[in-house]
Amino acid sequence: MRIKTIALLGAGVLAMAGGLVPVGAQTPPSTTTIQQDFDAATALDAKPDRAASLAAWEKLEARTKPGSRSRGIVLVRKAPTLFALNRADESVKAARAGLALLPADDASLAEDRTRAFLILGQVATDTLDYAGAVTALQQAEASAISTADKLGAMLSLVTAQIFIDPTAAAATLARSDALVGTVKLEKSVAARFARERTLLKLNTGDIAGARASALQAIRLLGGLETDKVDIMDASARSDAAIAYLLSGNADEARRYMAYTGAGRMVKGSFDPAAEMRSPDCGGDAGLKPQDVAVVEFNIASDGTIDQAAPIYAAGGGQVALEFARAVKGWSWPAEKVQAIPAFYRYHVRVEMRCSTAFERPSIDDGLDDVLEQWLSSKGVTVAPAPTGSQAAALAGQRAELASATAQSPNGLRTLAAIYRLTNNPTVAREERAALAARALAIAVANDAPPSARLTFDLPGRVDAVTDIWRPGVFERTLTPMVSEPVYANDPQARAAIRLMMVDGAVARTRKSEKNDTAIVTLRQVADDKALKPNDPLRVGALIRIASIEERNGEIDAARATFASSGLTANQCAIMDAPPKMVSQPGSEAFPMEAMRWGFEGWTQVQFDIGADGNVINQRALLSYPPFIFSEAGTKFFTKAKYAKTYRPDGGLGCGATTTRIKFMLPDSARRGS
Repeated sequence: MRIKTIALLGAGVLAMAGGLVPVGAQTPPSTTTIQQDFDAATALDAKPDRAASLAAWEKLEARTKPGSRSRGIVLVRKAPTLFALNRADESVKAARAGLALLPADDASLAEDRTRAFLILGQVATDTLDYAGAVTALQQAEASAISTADKLGAMLSLVTAQIFIDPTAAAATLARSDALVGTVKLEKSVAARFARERTLLKLNTGDIAGARASALQAIRLLGGLETDKVDIMDASARSDAAIAYLLSGNADEARRYMAYTGAGRMVKGSFDPAAEMRSPDCGGDAGLKPQDVAVVEFNIASDGTIDQAAPIYAAGGGQVALEFARAVKGWSWPAEKVQAIPAFYRYHVRVEMRCSTAFERPSIDDGLDDVLEQWLSSKGVTVAPAPTGSQAAALAGQRAELASATAQSPNGLRTLAAIYRLTNNPTVAREERAALAARALAIAVANDAPPSARLTFDLPGRVDAVTDIWRPGVFERTLTPMVSEPVYANDPQARAAIRLMMVDGAVARTRKSEKNDTAIVTLRQVADDKALKPNDPLRVGALIRIASIEERNGEIDAARATFASSGLTANQCAIMDAPPKMVSQPGSEAFPMEAMRWGFEGWTQVQFDIGADGNVINQRALLSYPPFIFSEAGTKFFTKAKYAKTYRPDGGLGCGATTTRIKFMLPDSARRGS
């Protein structure tokens, strides 16, 4: 995404003296030696044909002895190729299996160990498991011998730590400073470190420091007037723009944003995605209306998102990651994407807020309540969730688990300790999966109710899969649970599983297919006679159905569904006759600063309409480029007037209507930009 650490590894190839040993009589006859096969596979790694590279490593793997050091080397070398082929689960398995076969006391294998940890860190980063990335990349740094390898590991490590443990990120940068002083870095690499420092300071409130390091990165890359502008230049300038904006200097922010190229295409335009939605407020992530984030992403040639990463968030690191997860589900029509120059498709940045239209409660919170109440009935008190830094609480939570385990490895105190630890977002995905499996076994042995078991079983199954983001994987992982007797016979449990299946799916299928499948699943919850009419899970299913129906343009159906939930159907989108706009501002809505700098873009604005027809609570949900048109979009609706709506209490006319505004320059201005 912002950086590919593997490319920073030292260029030297592992010395193979005595390294690869043939299987001997068990190996089919070959016209090449083991060393020749190794050299051929290594050479193919540098070429674009990943399938050929994988075939070469697999051929070599077949010629090495199972369980041998040689097999370990081959597996570690094969892992990055699998990752490049979008086979993340296989990549992780190969790297883990390879590491297990590399003797820890063999110094000649340090580079291969570093390779394995780096690829594990890269997979975790790309799948937004930043806690897992931190664990792997710390091991990569520790195993690296060369300065180049250590710095490469540190660069990727700090990227994840910024949103998991900012204090640790600062310590990593301090260690890198000590190393940098011993070598002469290329300016581009020094700029990368300056950019990471910028993002750390942006996300910890040191705006003056962020501005200084952003300007340093720009200088290292050649300044604003450099002849050649690449993606790194654009990202560094965008960092500076955010820093200036947060410090209150809007003019300088727009100036630096203008030099990124965002919103300044001479031909065509960067239009919103066909499938582009803000995440709903609430939910398991607990998103709040005031949370805001900037997410950076790449659009693949088929219109899907192949990478997404948080850049900045007001609300904390987990907020940032949740917005990035939402972006992974966006898509553009392939024909529109191919008309956009590649430069404008890579490292795109969008400003985001959550939507209040169909705000929903957390499913996890309900399951957690069942578990905590059950433990309390057994005389076990769960430690309260930490109110401060999750990273700072981790050591104490681990100590409690160790103490509980020493007292009774399979006791309920141990279960409570695991529960608190697995809720800490700084715990890596693979560790969470192992802990969840252990906790589930304890819960089953103690006859915990089905919903209490789900607290561990649901995340345990999801966390056990690396490529959960791939189409259909989430659904295939959870679908069997609905038929398992322990859950199928419990209305709360089967409803929770189905809601999770819908919420967690990141399908890249056609919109109609995705919505049809989701509605069928949700209807099974809404129509479940075993659930009370006001059961939160049933209400949650109806809210989700109404949201899908509204997006599909089925307003009557959405209105009826929402009404059946027992909630007040005052969303503008599903009213019988939403208030009509009776007056709107004219061309003065286009911000003069954007006109002066030649920006184009769009913003999606959400607002409520009072019974008197005035607009209130307006807020930008999505904006491109970030922060350029957010204020203009919200101001547009302060001057808009809607027809009055009768309400007996004189209250809200309708709420959470969403409208997208596209800001386009006149043709003459575009030609001159």
